[in-house]
Amino acid sequence: MRLLHTSDWHLGRSFHGQDLLSAQRAYLEHLVDVVASRAVDVVLVAGDVYDRALPPVDAVAVADEGLHALAAAGARVVVTSGNHDSARRLGFGSRLVDLAGVHLRTTLDRVGEPVLLHDEHGPVAVHGLPYLDPDVARAAWGLGSRSHHAALAEAMVRVRADLAGRPGTRSVVLAHAFVSGGQPSDSERDIAVGGVSAVPLTLFDGIDYVALGHLHAAATLSPTVRYSGSPIAYSFSEAGHRKGSWLVELGPQGVVDAELVEAPQPRPLALLRGTLEQLLGDPQHAAHEQSWVQATLTDPVRPVQPMDRLRARFPHALALRFEPEGRDAAAEPAPPPSTRDPLDVCLDFVSHVRETPASADEVALLRRALECCPDDRDLALERALATAERGSP
Repeated sequence: MRLLHTSDWHLGRSFHGQDLLSAQRAYLEHLVDVVASRAVDVVLVAGDVYDRALPPVDAVAVADEGLHALAAAGARVVVTSGNHDSARRLGFGSRLVDLAGVHLRTTLDRVGEPVLLHDEHGPVAVHGLPYLDPDVARAAWGLGSRSHHAALAEAMVRVRADLAGRPGTRSVVLAHAFVSGGQPSDSERDIAVGGVSAVPLTLFDGIDYVALGHLHAAATLSPTVRYSGSPIAYSFSEAGHRKGSWLVELGPQGVVDAELVEAPQPRPLALLRGTLEQLLGDPQHAAHEQSWVQATLTDPVRPVQPMDRLRARFPHALALRFEPEGRDAAAEPAPPPSTRDPLDVCLDFVSHVRETPASADEVALLRRALECCPDDRDLALERALATAERGSP
């Protein structure tokens, strides 16, 4: 039996203001092509179909189109809810769509109820575990403690109880969790409870294949336990990730082979560091001119209009950071007292950020900004500081 393991689609999510819905649609079309060309029997979607509990209507349409196309290509599809999904919304009509070969597992009451599949080697029980919120699981199952470990351990007790009544049946589990050994990135939502979010790998001992979701980096935690990661990068911390889906061959005794099938990407990511002049002039950066760029500028004095100048060479630059070389972070000045003259506060801000004083034209511009709202000190400061941040026209 061939399994295609994917997760963390996050349909509806953007990337630093860039709409990703067309790239997400292209990824689902890619999955359909893999199903057809590689004779995939079942697609496993381990949570976070959507990026938020109430997804945009366009994202729902993309999910509907994708799931329909996967089923039409001949694969059974098992989908679980993640911590970003609304279990109730994603699972609407689940018993009805079961009949179409798309199996939604989003509620605790169906934990331990497998999707039963068959191949020439016999039966396979696929147990889809939704994201298990510790508070919800504790109340529903009467658990003795409030933790991810307790919730997932109880779910696996129920899975093993079902498998005990099916001797000779191979087992597959989908889980949306932070399992020890996985590598987090900046784009996952924190699921820590009481400071602890990770659960041990040993919870899945004896399962033939475990398809994990939540962490966005593809990873092999053991020969039978893997994260597929997100199909698209959702933060610059994912710049080094290989994005794709695991194509898993399940033989009569368990996993025979696993291959990461790489997914199409809207653009490569590039993390560039140096002074603005270095980034604009260094020929070695030519390969990144069409990438999404995060630039970290090390100029000792903040350049004027750095993003505009950066985009002259890198039109898809999206993020800018400043880490001046030689500046002592511990020596940063304390916030100015509220009793100080607002113009002095603004001039200090300019000097602190750029390490050069404001010009005469800039002083005049800041004074005019403050004079626009003389009766509202806070609004005046807000406008003037915004003016200082932009610089002179």
